[in-house]
Amino acid sequence: MHAWESLARERSKHNTKNLVLWSIVRTHLKENILIGFYALLRTIAVSLSPLIIYAFVKYSNGKDKDLKEGLFIVGFVIVSKVVDSVFQRHWFFDSRRSGLKMRSALMVAVYRKQLKLSSSARRRHSTGEIVNYIVVDAYRMGEFPWWFHMTWTSTLLLVLSIGVLFGVVGVGALPGLVPLVICGLMNVPFAKILQNCIAKFMISQDDRLRSTTEILNSMKIIKLQSWEEKFKNLVENLRAEDSVNAVEIQDGNFTWDHESLSLILRDVNLEIKWGQKIAVCGPVGAGKSSLLYAILGEIPRISGTVNVNGTIAYVSQTSWIQSGTVQDNILFGKPMDKTRYENAIKVCALDKDINDFSHGDLTEIGQRGINMSGGQKQRIQLARAVYNDADIYLLDDPFSAVDAHTAAILFNDCVMTALRDKTVILVTHQVEFLSEVDTILVMEGGKVTQSGNYENLLTAGTAFEQLVSAHKETISDEGEISTEGQLGVQLTQEEEKEIGDVGWKTFWDYISFSRGALMLCWIILAQSVFIVLQTGSMFWLALAIEVPKLSSATLIGVYSLISFGGTAFALLRSIFGAKLGLKASTTFFTSFTTAIFNAPMLFFDSTPVGRILTRASSDLSILDFDIPLAITFAASIPLEIVLVICIMAAMTWQVLIVAVPAMVASKYFQGYYQVSARELIRISGTTKAPVMNFASETSLGVVTVRAFNMADRFFKNYLKLVDTDATLFLHSNVAMEWLVLRIEALQNLTVITATLLLVLVPQGYVSSGLAALSLSYAFSLTGAQVFWTRWYCNLLNYLISVERIKQFINIPAEPPAIVEDNRPPSSWPSKGRIDLQALEIRYRPNAPLVLKGITCTFKEGSRVGVVGRTGSGKSTLISALFRLVEPASGDIVIDGINICSMGLKDLRMKLSIIPQEPTLFKGSIRTNLDPLGLYSDDDIWKVNELAPQLM
Repeated sequence: MHAWESLARERSKHNTKNLVLWSIVRTHLKENILIGFYALLRTIAVSLSPLIIYAFVKYSNGKDKDLKEGLFIVGFVIVSKVVDSVFQRHWFFDSRRSGLKMRSALMVAVYRKQLKLSSSARRRHSTGEIVNYIVVDAYRMGEFPWWFHMTWTSTLLLVLSIGVLFGVVGVGALPGLVPLVICGLMNVPFAKILQNCIAKFMISQDDRLRSTTEILNSMKIIKLQSWEEKFKNLVENLRAEDSVNAVEIQDGNFTWDHESLSLILRDVNLEIKWGQKIAVCGPVGAGKSSLLYAILGEIPRISGTVNVNGTIAYVSQTSWIQSGTVQDNILFGKPMDKTRYENAIKVCALDKDINDFSHGDLTEIGQRGINMSGGQKQRIQLARAVYNDADIYLLDDPFSAVDAHTAAILFNDCVMTALRDKTVILVTHQVEFLSEVDTILVMEGGKVTQSGNYENLLTAGTAFEQLVSAHKETISDEGEISTEGQLGVQLTQEEEKEIGDVGWKTFWDYISFSRGALMLCWIILAQSVFIVLQTGSMFWLALAIEVPKLSSATLIGVYSLISFGGTAFALLRSIFGAKLGLKASTTFFTSFTTAIFNAPMLFFDSTPVGRILTRASSDLSILDFDIPLAITFAASIPLEIVLVICIMAAMTWQVLIVAVPAMVASKYFQGYYQVSARELIRISGTTKAPVMNFASETSLGVVTVRAFNMADRFFKNYLKLVDTDATLFLHSNVAMEWLVLRIEALQNLTVITATLLLVLVPQGYVSSGLAALSLSYAFSLTGAQVFWTRWYCNLLNYLISVERIKQFINIPAEPPAIVEDNRPPSSWPSKGRIDLQALEIRYRPNAPLVLKGITCTFKEGSRVGVVGRTGSGKSTLISALFRLVEPASGDIVIDGINICSMGLKDLRMKLSIIPQEPTLFKGSIRTNLDPLGLYSDDDIWKVNELAPQLM
């Protein structure tokens, strides 16, 4: 990795074109030269096969057979087969290992790049796109070494074969080169078409994964608004101590987009001294949060200077919490200091919450803090900042998610006491705290319009006075939005992993699920006919060439007819295979996305996004391409093997004495391998999701990671995840090469036996043409057996992806979206009266009750405030109204109708909610206001009149 980075830096100074490619080439050049040497030796060994057959034919046609000459041919067969087998195994294993290094390096490089990516660049590259680079593109690049060496060796083998042909036949080989050249030229346009298709596919896959990531991270709001169908369709269609000032900004102008003339912040001049408490206030959209981003270096600076002297701790407006325990999130990679830790918990008012958790500070936090209230998440990240013991604290509206009493505790105990010697820049709307700070910055339109202490600004009688007056006229009683009842339990479920044999049931599940039984039969039939015709064409040549009266035209005509027939059936096999793959992939993907969108909210609370994305990318990709191809070859190659053995036995039946035991032994080794391989594949399936999840999680909180100077720690943790994933991949390939080496040895023994028997048979016992045909097919036996073994084992391994997809397809679904017999009137709810009758709610069947027999009435037209301490059930009550969680007992009646009797879509489309954490989707403001496209532009502009700052 260090070598890679030094090469990348060196080259980037001169030229950035093809930077990644040249970094890969120079870093892995030496090992690939060695791999190329192995591939070269293997290619030479394979190209000698026609010469061996030619020598054997001459030996067979000789009047006086010299046994020594025959035994020399056998010895040559032994040497060529050993060289072929040993060096091919080195080639295949080392190229896979080199590819694994490339893949891991690319994954790490992309992750490190995202840690350094500027805010403007992050606006152009979504989290889903970055994750896609890691889990799709980097994985594909891991195949590069194998395919590279396969490409040039195939070309070399073709050239050597033509050379041998000319050496044996002479100028007579020229006519045979014509169709070869034509086929080669025809590959060029088809290759370009394929390249364009793959490029379009990769772009489409990027869009689909980005949308999937966005939707999974916003599933709660999608369910609350009953937008599942709309978004389902979208997926389917795609710090120095000697400095006077802690922070200094002079003539600062900032913008998100260098190409835009629109400035986010303009003419900013700040001098913040050590230990000062600075409050930043102003209306929505004034640029308060952007000012903090400018200090963090997250907004591109157009002009001016920014000097920050000291370490920074940052608390974002939207809470960013990692998967892990409460303790992990507060320590944030720092060593445990018990006194400092307990003080951070106390001043952030978390002590009572932690005491209420059944596992205390070791309570697990779900992904994105899904099982924590908004106030708890905000206080945890505030405690993280306090424990970090930084010099400068940037607090972006940290009191917005807590009630007034808790906000006062946090301001007095945390900001003014615990951080009394620290520099604090506090963005806040709570003007009641402004009289306590040293300086107040009032912002409007991206500029600092006023600066001074509370009394001076208030006397000035300007915008600040209006801000304070407006606050006094507003009764602010913001409660916490919490997900009570879920804490203290293991929220994130361990990834489900099957054990034991995959079994043919999974295979038939794949076939029956896609209704592809008939297509499978056509595939097997077409491939079988192709093999029979291919063998028949060779038999025709071997037999007809010894018939003197047969004209050349007849010989070539019949051979061409049989060959074209074989080609036609090979084409049909490919078409049927593609249709089966497309049909199965479409069926599985539709069922998968339907199951995900119909899953209850608890599923998303307990399942990391990375785990779902792994199923939606890697596993579905295997269903798209790999399984149909594996089925085709695994089902038809056995016929080729049987035909080869029959041909060999027809010449010398004694070969069965070795061939049959070799086949039995091969089956034993295959079964022995499969026991270990399938578990390696299953475990490997569980190591990829954490890589995706960690990358996605880091992308969402990268500003916080950089602010706390924790990029190196996150990078090291990511390296561990990548190493774990790579280890499983390496072991899987080692196991496969172990198996193939033994299969080759056994089948090579059969080939050597067949050659020896053909050498020892008396002259005239078998015609030289048939003997040469038998030897030719004997040479193909090892390749056919290895080919079938690899594809058969791969098929069984690929079927594990079917298992994993079916696990998600079988997720228990929410109640139906529409219940035809119980649809509410179109005018419902006309009044808005809500009656709760002995309502009891629990999140899991055996979990304790969160709401315990609540009976009350919310009268129509009334404004009702629901208050209570954290964990009292406020948020659960909201969830129950939207049926995100079903009542254990009791009823919820709205305007005389029990909401549990109707469909979820009918209910949720009639209710509306303003969530505490805002959610925006990629697209225009209009599509975010009206995702379903139900309203006209006039309706949208009428809404804008109610919220004029929106547009």
